[in-house]
Amino acid sequence: MNEAVVLGLARESLMVALLVGAPILGISLVIGVVVSIFQAVTQVNEMTLTFVPKLIGVFVAMLIFGPWMLETLLNFSAGLFANMGAYGR
Repeated sequence: MNEAVVLGLARESLMVALLVGAPILGISLVIGVVVSIFQAVTQVNEMTLTFVPKLIGVFVAMLIFGPWMLETLLNFSAGLFANMGAYGR
C-alpha cells in the first residue's frame, strides 16, 4: 500500500463523512438561526427553546435522510471490503 492509496482512502472517507453529516448539521444550523432570530426579536431567553426544535428537526432529518445516509455508508464500506486484497499489497 503506497502513499497514493492511503491519501485516496483518507480523501474518500472524509468526503463520505461530510456527505453523511451535512443534512443533519444543515438542518440543525437553520433551526438554530431561526430560533435565535425569534429570541432576539421577542427577547425571550429560554434555553429549552433552542434545544427542543433542534431535537425535533434532527429527528425529522434522520427519518428523511436516514435511508440515503445508510446507503452511502454501505456503499463506502462495501467498496472498502471489495478492495481489501489490493490494499494489503
